[in-house]
Amino acid sequence: MENTFDYRHLVIALLSLFFSTAAFAQTTGTVRGTVRDQQTNEPVIGASVSIEGTSIGTATDLDGAFSIGGVPAGPRALRISSVGYTNKSLPGLDVAAGKVVLVNTLLKSSEAALDEVVVTAMRRTNTEIAVISEVRNAQLVAVGVSSEQIVKSQDRDAAQIARRVPGVSIQDNRFVLVRGLTQRYNAVMLNDVMTPSSEVDTRAFAFDMIPSSVIDRMLIFKSGSAELPGDFAGGVIKVYTKRAPEENFTNLSILGGFRDGTTFQDVQKAEGGKYDWLGFNSGKRTIPANWPFTLATDYPAATRATLARQLPNRWGISTLKAAPDLRLSFNMGRRFELGGKPVGTLTSLNYGNYQQANTTNLTFFENGTDRNQVASFYNDRVYNNEVRLGVVQNFWLRLNGRNTLEFKNLFNQLGNAETVQRNGQDITQSSNDVRGFSERFESRSIYSGQLIGNHELANDKTTINWVGGFSSTYRTEPDWRRARYIRPIGAMGTDGQPAPFGLALPAAPSLTDAGRYFSKLNERVETVALNLDHVLRKDSANREGGLRLKAGLYAERKDRTFDARFFGYQSVGNTSGIRNQSIDQVFAPTNLTGMNGGFTLAESFDPSNSYTAYNSLAAAYASVTVPLGKFTGTAGFRAEYNDQRVSSQLLSGQTVRGGRGLLSPLPSLNLSYNLTDKMLVRAAYAYTINRPEFRELAPFRFYDFNLNANIQGNYDLRTAKVQNLDLRWELYPTTGELITLGAFYKHFNNPIESYLLTTAGGVNSLNYAFVNTTSAMNYGVEAEVRKSLGSLGGADWLRRFSLVGNASYIVSRVDLGSMVNVPDNSGQVTPTNVSDTQTQRRPLQSQSPYLINLGAYYANEEKGTQISALYNVAGPRIFAVGNIDNPTLFEAPRHVVDLVVTQRMAKHWELRAALQDLFNQPVKLTQDSDRNLKYNSTDQTVREFRRGSYSTLGVTYTW
Repeated sequence: MENTFDYRHLVIALLSLFFSTAAFAQTTGTVRGTVRDQQTNEPVIGASVSIEGTSIGTATDLDGAFSIGGVPAGPRALRISSVGYTNKSLPGLDVAAGKVVLVNTLLKSSEAALDEVVVTAMRRTNTEIAVISEVRNAQLVAVGVSSEQIVKSQDRDAAQIARRVPGVSIQDNRFVLVRGLTQRYNAVMLNDVMTPSSEVDTRAFAFDMIPSSVIDRMLIFKSGSAELPGDFAGGVIKVYTKRAPEENFTNLSILGGFRDGTTFQDVQKAEGGKYDWLGFNSGKRTIPANWPFTLATDYPAATRATLARQLPNRWGISTLKAAPDLRLSFNMGRRFELGGKPVGTLTSLNYGNYQQANTTNLTFFENGTDRNQVASFYNDRVYNNEVRLGVVQNFWLRLNGRNTLEFKNLFNQLGNAETVQRNGQDITQSSNDVRGFSERFESRSIYSGQLIGNHELANDKTTINWVGGFSSTYRTEPDWRRARYIRPIGAMGTDGQPAPFGLALPAAPSLTDAGRYFSKLNERVETVALNLDHVLRKDSANREGGLRLKAGLYAERKDRTFDARFFGYQSVGNTSGIRNQSIDQVFAPTNLTGMNGGFTLAESFDPSNSYTAYNSLAAAYASVTVPLGKFTGTAGFRAEYNDQRVSSQLLSGQTVRGGRGLLSPLPSLNLSYNLTDKMLVRAAYAYTINRPEFRELAPFRFYDFNLNANIQGNYDLRTAKVQNLDLRWELYPTTGELITLGAFYKHFNNPIESYLLTTAGGVNSLNYAFVNTTSAMNYGVEAEVRKSLGSLGGADWLRRFSLVGNASYIVSRVDLGSMVNVPDNSGQVTPTNVSDTQTQRRPLQSQSPYLINLGAYYANEEKGTQISALYNVAGPRIFAVGNIDNPTLFEAPRHVVDLVVTQRMAKHWELRAALQDLFNQPVKLTQDSDRNLKYNSTDQTVREFRRGSYSTLGVTYTW
């Protein structure tokens, strides 16, 4: 700990010295001012303001204000342009180092360009001011994060970005939880099109698949409306990628990362493939094409051994020094004309290679009379090598002043190689010392494309928007290898030394011992949407329009195939002579003979390991917005017909089909009242639903090596119904600032929850399933503040500081009921009385009772310096549901502090540094051994590890 402390202080001191020296050498000033319409004196929003002869510029905000920092000292000329106005040049500006030049000017309307005044396609949407304006003008309870704030925080992906949002927490560093509700209760949309689930075992979208550099903004709608999908309870998360640029640009970023406990340390890595560094499977880890459909036991052992020799012996683990993390980003934007029509393109290439090692302690307790009696404990050395490759290619075309087309494409490739070496003891069940190995590679590919049309009719009252979308997800786990060595505790050899470990080989293939697991998932989604927005009567007091009608159609088709195969090695006769060999030799071809004294291979054939599924969704909606003075009401109705089917087969041979067709009427009502020009109150009601996900309906069982637990689906799951109520007070003191305070309440009928089955294996055999509980409720309060200290008046330096903070307090309760339809180990679902084995009432799984996010930002435009300090914590939440034999597991809170510094070094150069997770608090799971359904610091720790503080240093070159 002393070395870590000294290292951090040394890094901070060096960075401070470096930045102070760089700032001292700056010879730049700032040009600041406002742009207004010459005739009406109204602010000109989104005008392009630049320094002639340079690439330095910006756009005006909602008040027509602009500020350009880093302007080289000397005589300069300011150029201003905006659609519908005559371009203007202001020469003779005397820019002095460290000084501010004030410019307040008027733009003259261009009569020749009046037809273009209606164009809104290039309105800036990625600034903090623009996002706050969008939230304010929405008739919903909404929050958002802009790319401007993303740059300040230096978050690398959408998951890290989302944790800055009120009422949002992150699970497993990639899943977003809104208001404490699990990811299954979120609807995720990319450029207004639903995204497919990126996971096999849960309904979820992995937000770490979207790099931060391509995100324009992220909005989270917490109340429902007719135009939003009806399948949500936590929130509808909309992620928008960047569109065409306002001007040509190119930049290249290179960043290196150092993680405590990993970088330059010895790590153990299993043998990989030649394309792992790109996140792709090389193909050598796949099942050979000549293998039979199933490796049945009626095949002779020698024949099965021959096939086993076709699988490469990749069990060896090598030691290497972990290299620093690497992030590369290339971004280019271009504006040009094609056939006389404005065209814009945005290209973004991103590559990241990240390494993380930790030591994880895993302990299971007997949970009997002596609550501290240890059943088993393990010490896991874990190494992860994660690779991310991303490509964004967006196109924008303005057909004329009223019609635009966009074509947005996002492709992400993620590869994750994980090696786990386990040492420990299984005390009460088998009295064995244990050495385990897990060697896993996962590859995920996702493509999402949208063709978008925006049209404004000549009556200036009607806009039409349509979207055609296609997405595809491919996920594979090729050749996940798991093995376990055992020996009796305290056993000694004839030489007086500890007895050697021997490979555990069960009679039938097992998920835990000497096995190789292969799985593939393919999913494709086609989407079409049509939206109409018509202003029936304009209202000058309402900038967003007066009496307004919205209507639309939405259709979606989703198809998935999933297939998994599991193979286990078996002994032929007495194999004691080879079972003591090391992991890199024991499965060598010379041992795979199928003869006496050798090994063969068998398949654990279970037809439920494969399933096919489809989902057809058709929806129509209409809403009307009625302004009555300071009061505005929006009433909407949405109807969704969903036909969902999952087909699989149980081991008994029974064919089961989960899912059903269901018509859901979904009313909503949103009300707002403007107390003043800067203050309003919102109230909202929405009826929503929550459908089962494909994986939750499939009887497929999956083994989680790290948690030593099985997870399986339930083909009898039903759609949950949710009543949602929201109330929020909002204050907008000045442009770019807000203060909100809100409350919400949700009631669920038949919510889908995780359930721990009671099995004879006890603590060493955990089996989870999905079930419908009777009911649940969720309620809480939220607060958010965004404040610029410049609005307090006083010294000019206060303008450089801003504060962002949000906090949530949430209460939830699930009523399990006494009878639950539960799947058994075979997948067969039967009604089961659980009143004597399960806790009847408890908090919702993964729901934190409190969430806090704080941020302090400093921006010195004259010297090109930005500094941010960020803090976040999520309260203790249920990680895994327990039962009478195995207490519920809680995830302990972690206090996370990040520091980020950005410094412009010269005209084209920018340096960025960050220190993330400064405290490096442990990731800890504790079990509720006193059964009080609360997290206590005295609860027994079941799993614990530290991720390591993370330092990054990078440079960006822009031209």
